[in-house]
Amino acid sequence: MTPRVGILRGDLTQDTADAIVNAANQAMLGGGGVDGAIHRAAGHALLKACRAVPEVRPGVRCPTGEARITPGFELRARHVIHTVGPVYSGVPRDAALLASAFRSSIELAIACGLRSIAFPAISCGVYGYPMQDAATISAAVVRERAWNLDEIRFVLFSEQALAAWTRAFA
Repeated sequence: MTPRVGILRGDLTQDTADAIVNAANQAMLGGGGVDGAIHRAAGHALLKACRAVPEVRPGVRCPTGEARITPGFELRARHVIHTVGPVYSGVPRDAALLASAFRSSIELAIACGLRSIAFPAISCGVYGYPMQDAATISAAVVRERAWNLDEIRFVLFSEQALAAWTRAFA
């Protein structure tokens, strides 16, 4: 099965996918950008749920390129999939880690029996990933196999991100 791909400009915290993806940090305790917006919209219970995720090493609940899931609490989405993209440094490992963040999120959604997932522009904010490169990587991950989902959406905050993702999937 090949999922429908949706690309739209909007507010990820208002999306109705089974899971929205949080561009988290390794501690999973909130931050700026989409991470902060998701934590604010989901309510305090999300922070409690994130704190309950076991650390794999001191201060790290979700290593870069991996994903974890929590309930969505006050969000319209039933779940939040937290993933950590790389801080951009221009080395080839950045692309592999970003692809892993997208792939791990999709795999976790499928493993949990979800049918739809909505992504932000992972690593494109304060982590500095070039938007067009990130969009191209996300498109490659979506196209690498027939994922067992009904829909994969990219809900993007800016016109620049919308244009980058539209080009990547054209």
